[in-house]
Amino acid sequence: MNRIKLIAVLLLICIAQISVAQDGYHIRLKMPDVKDSTVYLVHYYGKALPTIYKKDSAKFDKNGMATFSSNDPDFVGGIYMMLLASRNTYFEFLLNKGDDMTITADVKNLPEGVTFKNSPENDRFEEYVTFLKGYGTEQQGYQKQLEKAKTREDSSAIRKKAAVSSLNLTTYRHNYVAKYPNTLLSNIFNALEVPQVPEGPHYLADGVTKDSNFAYNYYKSHFWDGFNFQDDRLIHTPLFDAKLSEYMNKLVYPWPDSVEKEADWLLKKSAGTKEIFKYTLWWITRNVENSKVMGMDEAFVYLVENYYMKGDATWLNNDELSKYTDRAMKIAPNVIGNLAPEIKVPNVVTKKDESLLNFKAKYTLLVFYSPSCGHCQKELPELDSLYQNVLKAKGLKVFTVATEGNEKAITDFITKNKLEDWTNTWDPDHVGDWRGKYDVYSTPTIYLLNEKKIIKGKRIDHSNIAGLVEMIEKKEKADKKNKN
Repeated sequence: MNRIKLIAVLLLICIAQISVAQDGYHIRLKMPDVKDSTVYLVHYYGKALPTIYKKDSAKFDKNGMATFSSNDPDFVGGIYMMLLASRNTYFEFLLNKGDDMTITADVKNLPEGVTFKNSPENDRFEEYVTFLKGYGTEQQGYQKQLEKAKTREDSSAIRKKAAVSSLNLTTYRHNYVAKYPNTLLSNIFNALEVPQVPEGPHYLADGVTKDSNFAYNYYKSHFWDGFNFQDDRLIHTPLFDAKLSEYMNKLVYPWPDSVEKEADWLLKKSAGTKEIFKYTLWWITRNVENSKVMGMDEAFVYLVENYYMKGDATWLNNDELSKYTDRAMKIAPNVIGNLAPEIKVPNVVTKKDESLLNFKAKYTLLVFYSPSCGHCQKELPELDSLYQNVLKAKGLKVFTVATEGNEKAITDFITKNKLEDWTNTWDPDHVGDWRGKYDVYSTPTIYLLNEKKIIKGKRIDHSNIAGLVEMIEKKEKADKKNKN
């Protein structure tokens, strides 16, 4: 082979090696004491253990060697694990796109006894794990000392030592970030950072009135300071789900407008990423859809209309996307604050059509029920008791729609439970689209409407209706006072 051909071959080899280094990963795992057994490469996805996902698998040869290799261009990395076939033996390590490393591990000493070749960041990760183990032992020692402390002075001295130890951990992380910026471990350390609220009194703009909300506002406004929303590797750590949960469920006011505003902010921060944007949109959507807070379905409709229906959920196929859009279309007409959709169905007694929008009452309780529904058989008598003793005096009237059952079953139910004081309707010819308009997928389903038939409450029950009416009345009085 002449010199030119040799150079050309060497160049091709180099290009191939660079290509492998740029995409995917190449890992040689040496565990001499494990032979002819399967090992799995697994990773986190937003949540902590036990939630993990398989990425790859390999089989140890007779020498205890297993190889993992991938050229996946979409691979990003994160905190990964080697999980043995027994499913209870594993160790963690850091994996980045293009990593080509050798790992040697002693199965008898896991998760310790792991060494790396050609992976300086994992060497540093192991150093941190060792430091963390020492820190944990130290903190446990202080806890035991506190349990044995006999005086307040002793307890105070021990707490000061524990605080110094905690400061050492923070300093370790800060120093690492300064020395190795933008590395995976640095971004993990930054994501772990907890806002430290400045001590001392804090005042409002007038310089005199103490700001009682300072700690909350400071903590909330700095909660995401260290989190790099543009680093998809962080989705493959056990951090993101817990942070989203704390922020959205503990720091954000549980009202649709607030949730929608924060959702927009988070999704804008993660825009352009693949995994973090996807997880953020999925998590917030699921969170509002499953929320027990009344009216939060408005936020669900908002997310579907502004993200899913505009093509941002690129990972969903048409059938999956349709589930979101169909659900939102059912909810949209009956979100709180909207005019209640019209219902025209016959009165059970008079057989004449009753119009919901022409129903005269200061408040209207719209109740969808089934006479055969066990929950309805318990809820409606409770509701009538509340109506007779509290709500009737406030100008509230009840408008019911029987969702199923023949005329006898419905009239027997009304008579048995003494509900003749209500306006009771049914739909024997199925002419009213009340099921779709009010998203009636279970019974009883109860709405509260004001005098103008604006929806003020939905999916409520006898336990919270009186409080809701009282809240509406207080707000009306406050609004009237402010106008005057």
